[in-house]
Amino acid sequence: MRKSDFSCCIFAATLISVPALGCSKPMKMTIEQWPPYIYTDAKNQAAGLDIEIAKAIFKEAGCILEIGAEVPRKRRQYMFSKGEIDVMLAASKTPEREAFSYFSSPYRNESVSLFTSPKKLEKYQSIDSFGSILKQRITLLAPNAGWYGDDYKSHYFWLNEANLLSPFETFAQAIKMFEVNRAELVMGDTGALVYEAKLKKLPLAALPKLVLNDNVRLMLNKKSTTEADLNALNAAMARLEKRGVLEKIRTQYGMGLNEMPRSTPEPATK
Repeated sequence: MRKSDFSCCIFAATLISVPALGCSKPMKMTIEQWPPYIYTDAKNQAAGLDIEIAKAIFKEAGCILEIGAEVPRKRRQYMFSKGEIDVMLAASKTPEREAFSYFSSPYRNESVSLFTSPKKLEKYQSIDSFGSILKQRITLLAPNAGWYGDDYKSHYFWLNEANLLSPFETFAQAIKMFEVNRAELVMGDTGALVYEAKLKKLPLAALPKLVLNDNVRLMLNKKSTTEADLNALNAAMARLEKRGVLEKIRTQYGMGLNEMPRSTPEPATK
């Protein structure tokens, strides 16, 4: 065999072995504005806790993650259903979603809380259900989409009929609405609401009982990815957890794997 033929064969063998070290294909995703988890920074680049973690996992796995432009929530869900995007971040594992998705190991905690003003916390801290909110006719700001548990689902119609609910699309909008006293309580992702409240220097206090508490995962599209892809990403995640890399990223954002910030401080009095 000529030397050139031997080199060609080695090069071909190298190319063939690459997919086995990573994923079957570059994986596409789109973003949304959901700080501190996902947002567009001053350089017009995707940034945030979830973005940093996803990049670290894909790099460790030898896989390529292609991050596209911002897409509205409903459009993003449609693209995923059609196999046009391959991965979504911060997904909760449900039986319904498992029919069309693979789920990675969890990479951070996500909780949903009810918040009020620190001055009103004593008044509302005994609230432990949406039935109590309905019975006491307490006004509530709530996300206009999403799953917030069976208790919320069973009371949603009656809360809405009683004109106690005011919906919001973004957490920044929620904080603006709360600041002008549109409701006594605001419900949403704990970390996101605390983050937005800190930006506005608006004091918030979480009610003691969480609405939801779960770990979130990468969600891979069964139409466009494989179980081998999932295994490669899970193995990479396990190595990063063992080395403390992911915990370091979470800590930088003040969020360990099983903890969330629960309040913002009141402004100091002069």
